[in-house]
Amino acid sequence: MANRTRRVSAARVIAADRQAIFDVLADPAQHPLIDGSGTVTDVQPGGPDRLGPGVRFGMDMRIGVPYGILNTVVEFEEGRLIAWRHFHGHRWRYELEDTTADDARPATLVTESFDWSRARTRFWLDLSSVPRRNLVGIRRTLTRLERHMADRS
Repeated sequence: MANRTRRVSAARVIAADRQAIFDVLADPAQHPLIDGSGTVTDVQPGGPDRLGPGVRFGMDMRIGVPYGILNTVVEFEEGRLIAWRHFHGHRWRYELEDTTADDARPATLVTESFDWSRARTRFWLDLSSVPRRNLVGIRRTLTRLERHMADRS
C-alpha cells in the first residue's frame, strides 16, 4: 500500500495565454468564481491579493456547514506551477504548459490535481468518496476556468 497513488487529476486545453490563466489561479479572490466543487464560497478578508511561495491565504468554505480554511502555497513557479495545502496536508496543484488548440491558436494545457499522499487523514481518504468527488469538482473547475478565460477576452 505504500506505493499506492493517492492522486486524482484532469487536464484541459484552454484557448488562453498561460500567464493570464496563472494570474487567475494566483489571485485567491478568483477561486470562488472558478471553483467547480461548490465548496469555495469566498476569500477571507485581510489575505494576500496574489499568491507566491510560502504565502498563506484563507478561504471561506461550505460542505453542509460553513467553515474557514487556511492554506499555504507549497509549490510555485511563476506562470507554470502553483500548489497549496492546508493543515491536513493534502494538496491542490495546477500545472500549466503551452500548447496549441485544435484550431492552431496558442493555448494552455491546464492540469489540476488533488494529492492526498501526504495527508494526515490519507487512510480515511482512501476509504472515502472524497477523491472521486474531488475529481468531479476538478473537471467542473476546468470547465469554469475555461469559461472565465473566454469571458475575459
